Amino acid sequence: MGFPLRVIRSAVRIFSLFVTLCLAVLGAAQSAVPERVLLNSHEDLSRNAVVSWRTEATVEKALGQISVASADPRFVKTAREVVGTSQAVALSNGNKVQYHRVRFEGLTPGTAYSYRVGDGKTWSEWIDFRTAHAVTEAEKVQPFSFIYFGDAQNDVKSLWSRAIRNSYRELPKADLLLHAGDLINVGNNDNEWADWFYAGSFIHGSIPCLAVPGNHEYAKVGDARLISTFWKPQFAQPSNGLAGLEGSNFAINYQGALFIALNSNERIEEQAKWLESTLSKAKARWIFATFHHPVYSTAKNRDNPEIRKLWQPIFQKYNVALVLQGHDHTYGRFNVPTGLTAQDKGSGTVYVVSVSGPKMYELGETAEKDMDKVANWTQLFQIIRVTHDKVRFEAYKITGELFDAFELTKNRNGSNRFVKVKIPSTR
Repeated sequence: MGFPLRVIRSAVRIFSLFVTLCLAVLGAAQSAVPERVLLNSHEDLSRNAVVSWRTEATVEKALGQISVASADPRFVKTAREVVGTSQAVALSNGNKVQYHRVRFEGLTPGTAYSYRVGDGKTWSEWIDFRTAHAVTEAEKVQPFSFIYFGDAQNDVKSLWSRAIRNSYRELPKADLLLHAGDLINVGNNDNEWADWFYAGSFIHGSIPCLAVPGNHEYAKVGDARLISTFWKPQFAQPSNGLAGLEGSNFAINYQGALFIALNSNERIEEQAKWLESTLSKAKARWIFATFHHPVYSTAKNRDNPEIRKLWQPIFQKYNVALVLQGHDHTYGRFNVPTGLTAQDKGSGTVYVVSVSGPKMYELGETAEKDMDKVANWTQLFQIIRVTHDKVRFEAYKITGELFDAFELTKNRNGSNRFVKVKIPSTR
């Protein structure tokens, strides 16, 4: 006697649901369709673009197509095709996925482009972005803007998504997105990375990403703490820093400004030497530094004396404008650090700690007493606008209210002059 058809259909539906749930738990890409598409930072974003993405493990071919953006959809017929590279990455459960990247070179500065990535049969959607303007040392800084995020880390899909999406609504034409570490909570958890990419959606593919690792991007492997298995495959960032820290310690010139990315999790002293060497040769009018562990901590019972001792004097010496950090899950701005000479105080280096995700700490007593602006239990994002003569910094609550703002201008000796900005009572 056979089973009734309705019983068989119900069994098939239950089995299909079971398989779907199992695959979700396993976290492996199950499609040739490109996912987690990311437009990366690069040493020269005026003439190059590097895109990374991933697929199921069987996809071993990586291609990219690019064209000057056009309102005429026939541009797709003349798009230039570029061959990329692929790398198999093992997940913690033993499954494998394939990470890909393609490098578009020879682009025209200050130009809108459309690109897509895939394997020649299965493609992503066409995604638009704009190259940076090319600026020589003798030319003025070309205006640009970027968004800075402190730790996302927890409940990334459900709550941090508000931060990145509302920041995009506030500044949809941002030129860079800067992440100061702890993008997720468990560095080798593939599902958490899936949430991070989901939260930013198409934004990740259309605005270059500059990210540094936090302590939560590291995991204990045997007796060592190693950076996440996913960091280098998905963040195809520059390799012009220390050998072995490729993609987490680097420098980027952008339209007359210099971005310094440091890895505050390891090799602090070696990076201090690299920092000194790099800044001693820098000709940029504005310099921005980012890393995870703060020079001046804002949360209770936290301090990073080695970083302060080794890195902070170099920031002051070379007139770094902004030092953008995370880790302490509070907000703090400190533009006149105590313990410096009167000459150093005039340099106007501003140290900022911020948090964009929902995990919060209590402020420390020192931060509340010494810092110029503090907050806790507040998710924030920061918008920084840069021109030749001025840097304007604005910290927004993720609900849109302006919380903190200031400007930096240049003194005749090249140091930075801090200018306080009054916050309106209403937006």
